[in-house]
Amino acid sequence: MIVGSNSDLLKNALDASSMRQEMISSNISNVNTPGYKAKRVEFESVLRDSMDGTSMRSTHSKHYGVNDLSSVSPAIKAQEGNRINENGNNVAIDTEMAELSANAIYYQALTTQMGNHYSMIRSVLR
Repeated sequence: MIVGSNSDLLKNALDASSMRQEMISSNISNVNTPGYKAKRVEFESVLRDSMDGTSMRSTHSKHYGVNDLSSVSPAIKAQEGNRINENGNNVAIDTEMAELSANAIYYQALTTQMGNHYSMIRSVLR
């Protein structure tokens, strides 16, 4: 395949950023919902664990695990550490707005990287 695993990894990172955007939006929209617990999308930590060898690796086609970095996918986790309001909700609007801004910058950086990746492939093919 001419595109390779870098493209797959960038695609997975873009998918994680998109999923993170949806999760942040959900958290913001449920800021006043009694009992709602904020959620986070984890991708970078899963990728880091895969890179340093602390995650599970697949040794057989019927096993679960990570064969290569391009197969790393995001995970949704419950947000911990936030103060719980009197209604049982733990959404911190300031944190969510900061995460929203950070995710927008992250997504923009990924799209720039993806564009550069394809630009390099185009220049090689000429």
